[in-house]
Amino acid sequence: MTNSVEKRSSTAGLLPGTLVHIGRKRAEKVKIVVSNYDEGHFEEKEVRRAEDVAAFKDKINVTWVNVDGLHDVRVVEELGSIFGLHNLTLEDILNTGHRPKRDDLGDYILVILKVLAYEEMGGGRAAEQISLVLGRGFVISFQERPNKMFDPIRAQIRSGQGLVRKSGADYLVYRLIDTVVDNYFTVVEKLGERIEELEDSLVTDPRAQTLQNMHNLKRETILLRQAVWPMREVVSELERAESPLINRSTAMYFRDIYDHVFEVIDIVETYRDMSSGMLDIYLSSVSNRLNAVMKVLTIVATIFIPLTFIVGIYGMNFKYMPELEWQWGYPAVLLAILMIVAGMLLTFKKKGWM
Repeated sequence: MTNSVEKRSSTAGLLPGTLVHIGRKRAEKVKIVVSNYDEGHFEEKEVRRAEDVAAFKDKINVTWVNVDGLHDVRVVEELGSIFGLHNLTLEDILNTGHRPKRDDLGDYILVILKVLAYEEMGGGRAAEQISLVLGRGFVISFQERPNKMFDPIRAQIRSGQGLVRKSGADYLVYRLIDTVVDNYFTVVEKLGERIEELEDSLVTDPRAQTLQNMHNLKRETILLRQAVWPMREVVSELERAESPLINRSTAMYFRDIYDHVFEVIDIVETYRDMSSGMLDIYLSSVSNRLNAVMKVLTIVATIFIPLTFIVGIYGMNFKYMPELEWQWGYPAVLLAILMIVAGMLLTFKKKGWM
């Protein structure tokens, strides 16, 4: 969060529409893949330069331009010039700290989403931005880095399976958004497994590291909520859009995504409540362990109180004590001590204190 604020503050004072990449700096080259298709035609090509995409702009088929990498501002600027995108739109695309949103600019619609990936090795959740531009017969998707999440859609386009090749650009946008939302379920399922494991450790063996894991989990849940909650408004606006770019036959599919988003939100809210309640569980578990330790120490101290009293009496240096000269005095005192210990243990056990 701090890094995002610092990077955003570095653009203070610049004119609106100034193109500056705000996000992770990457060394790899930007990759541009263009797909052009309809029900009876398919063409896919990886182009080296952004200006090469212009050859696909005016084709009557659906054109999908996928850009992997936002760190090269020149590429984004050239694509914006080819497809007539406003500089404010390009500025939003380059700012990877944007919340999910939808902007209808008449000639095209901009949709910004957050893609969530649960990293097993790091035990954390990584969020990256995907920007979709829907225009007349074209879709442009901007990703921060290469992602295999859309590979099933590419495979269906290549093979002609499903409705993608039979439908327009708006249906392709639906499929892309639906894939992103479906990926949310994978993330929340793995997050739920982690919550269950953490709850078990809270009850059985609460440690300082467990408390740190709780704070990490709570932070990740908050970030997940920030990514998913705005999706409700985005999908709802796409469903109710009066734009000629979205057919009414496609709007019903966005309603299905809307239901899925609400389902994810319900799960996220449940996990957030559970993560908030974990601190109470942790404190209760620590308190119970402390009480158990104090209980044992109290029992031991209570047992030694009368024994200390007896030993203290015979430790006094008086000359005339009746038992000092008695042959069985020492064994009698030891027997009395053992009987007191046994009697106290039986009493504690009978009262349920042990």
